[in-house]
Amino acid sequence: MRKCYVGSQNRVKLLAVKRVLKNYEVIGFEVNSQVSKQPKSDLETIQGAVNRALCLPKDGLRIGLEAGVQLHEERLFLVNWGVLIDEYEHQYMAGGTRIPLPDFMKEALLEQGRELAEVMDEYTHSSNIRQKQGAIGVFTNNLVKREDIFIHIVKLLYGQYKRGENE
Repeated sequence: MRKCYVGSQNRVKLLAVKRVLKNYEVIGFEVNSQVSKQPKSDLETIQGAVNRALCLPKDGLRIGLEAGVQLHEERLFLVNWGVLIDEYEHQYMAGGTRIPLPDFMKEALLEQGRELAEVMDEYTHSSNIRQKQGAIGVFTNNLVKREDIFIHIVKLLYGQYKRGENE
């Protein structure tokens, strides 16, 4: 069985990869994204995904998934990015859903430097929301969950990879 390494031990990210890459052995590694705990731009979020993938063993597919926020015209958006690196060092990149976050979160995330997961735990009076439905689940009334976003990104990554294999 082919291997796919994921630069995370987060249950939601691992499940997303397993649902898409059913014929792979999916192995999660706790790695350092080498960006801030709360990436604050597309560029930083992409870099975190790249760094996660680069830290992984090279004898299989390597996937880095990263969530962040991006300020656009005074609105703060939730963003997600992924990177897949194959055995030949080809890199594939994909971005996911964007949804605006409530205005009160801007100060906590951008000025106070807090993590979205921490702010969401307080907002929802729960714990460890990043391992559950995530902010996207809360703000879409659970119509879209965090796993759904990462499944979409992994499909985009894997689809590009499969197309590259056929060229």
